[in-house]
Amino acid sequence: MKETAPPVALITGASRGLGAFLAWELARDGYAVGIHHRGGKGSADRLVRLIRKESGIAELFYGDLAIPAQVDSVFRKVRARFGRIDVLVNNTGTYRPVPLLRARVEDWRTGLDSTATATFLAIRAALPLFPKTGGRIVNLGDSACEKLTARKMAPGYHVGKVGVHLLTRSFAAQLIRRKITVNTVSPGYLENSIDLPPSGQLPSNRPVRFSEVASAIRYLLSREADQVTGSNLIISGGWNL
Repeated sequence: MKETAPPVALITGASRGLGAFLAWELARDGYAVGIHHRGGKGSADRLVRLIRKESGIAELFYGDLAIPAQVDSVFRKVRARFGRIDVLVNNTGTYRPVPLLRARVEDWRTGLDSTATATFLAIRAALPLFPKTGGRIVNLGDSACEKLTARKMAPGYHVGKVGVHLLTRSFAAQLIRRKITVNTVSPGYLENSIDLPPSGQLPSNRPVRFSEVASAIRYLLSREADQVTGSNLIISGGWNL
């Protein structure tokens, strides 16, 4: 009897932190995982070896997702290795805590390109790899990505995260007839966030755990979420309300 190939999930920005945790969890859930990285080859290699040691399927893919040619290269390699994509998790995002009035053009471009640009280009390149039965796209936002409020720090990053959710809603409207859902998961302060305030300054008295983000993504990947698209699931413990 022919074995059924496992579903394939590609997680961008997965060499460390939340992305690495999500790759590990999806591998444990039975996905063959593509682990994308831009500059963390050592840690990404270790993650691949760890997943394989636990009898999982994992492959490493390198590329700058703000550069169209490199995006195309990543997805050609994904096609060659797996033949398809069932789940795309857009997790990339570089946060530089630079005040607005001191932000350089490089800071702006890094923040914007690592979020909105990378998400747009990755989704565009991934679409031909989704099967006719559909799939799931989950974009990582942040807890204020729906709010057009003043931001003192990291302007490119925050504009980019607003753009990520706009892209979520836009792609969701276009892709639901192809049975591809597109949603945003928006954490507040994570356990490894830059400039994490003391727990007492957070409404819930603690940061968001990686496992809580993974649980939200599991729901969006489930059959029970077939009709959930264009949504933004905020996991912030009351931060930014």
